[in-house]
Amino acid sequence: MKRSAKFILGILVALFVLWQVLPAYLRQALIHQQPGIYDYQIFNNRTVGTGLSQPWELSAAYNQMQPSPALRDSLLSMETTAFLVIQNDSILYEYYPEGLSPETASNSFSMAKSIVGLLIGCAIADGNIESTQQGVEELLPDLPKLHGKGLRLNHLLTMSSGSSWDESYSSPFSITTEAYYGNDLQKLLQGLQINDKPGETFSYRSGDTQLLAQILRNATGRSLADYASEKLWRPLGAEHAALWSLDRENGMEKAYCCFNSNARDFARLGQLLLNKGHWKGQQLLPETYINTALSPATHLKDEDGDTVNYYGYQIWLLQHQGENIPYLRGILGQYIYVLPESNAVVVRLGHRRSEIYCGAHTQDAYTWLNMARQVLKNQQ
Repeated sequence: MKRSAKFILGILVALFVLWQVLPAYLRQALIHQQPGIYDYQIFNNRTVGTGLSQPWELSAAYNQMQPSPALRDSLLSMETTAFLVIQNDSILYEYYPEGLSPETASNSFSMAKSIVGLLIGCAIADGNIESTQQGVEELLPDLPKLHGKGLRLNHLLTMSSGSSWDESYSSPFSITTEAYYGNDLQKLLQGLQINDKPGETFSYRSGDTQLLAQILRNATGRSLADYASEKLWRPLGAEHAALWSLDRENGMEKAYCCFNSNARDFARLGQLLLNKGHWKGQQLLPETYINTALSPATHLKDEDGDTVNYYGYQIWLLQHQGENIPYLRGILGQYIYVLPESNAVVVRLGHRRSEIYCGAHTQDAYTWLNMARQVLKNQQ
């Protein structure tokens, strides 16, 4: 018994020592296992402030049109936390499961990339950035490993930087995992280098968006959250302040993943795209920039050799029932769709998305569009 007790104690001591020598980000990854939509509660955050709120009006037909029982089952089986359809600037339909409400905030995940893309347009309009053709040597002078390869701003916007960022979600040792759970994004950016010729191959990299955020900080002299508040959240009349998660206290925003808000306020971003950058008498972004951002980067090939007809400037693009639909997408089933022909915006938030892909798009990306179209059709 004594020998057994000593053996067990030795194992516990060894495990404790091993735990202590693990990098801090890896300890966090092992504790939390998988990212979740409420992870802002375990991170430091910076507030994206709002000003005078502009609540959405309710349609005269509010919640009178219901999707089919099969599609409503999808809301439950895919652990949906919010589903919202806005048409003609009014809420036509919304769903929240028991215990949640229009005020419930959750993580955008990669929908945040599209927000960063919009802020680049704002910085160009402000004159802080010359154009999308500006070179990274000038925009990021403090990252010399990215210099000398012809890397330009538009390459980052279209995910064609050719950088060494490893977009691996399953490995606890990947740079993406370290970026999410670590505490020094700047150090990670300093280690990036260009492995392939920029502007030729689409390869989805969260690091490209994080570099865009660094460019914005350099160009504006502002934190990403403060700039987003001034250029988007306040003028869009958001009802609730958002939270942008940081790598550490008073640190750098996790630009590629971690903007936290609710369905009604997220919908404002879709409405802004629908209106080509215009919001209630103000042109928040140049229409020319929006048009380019929503145009597919067909000059690029993806890693399978296919033409990139599904991605613009940090925004996904799909065809559905003959309509070109821009949309924002997050890894756990976060979506904001823009339906120009119906003058509508659709938001879906939740804990899960389909693991099955139809080309570049997840299968459930079409599920929520089908549900929205049922609601819109029944309203006519």
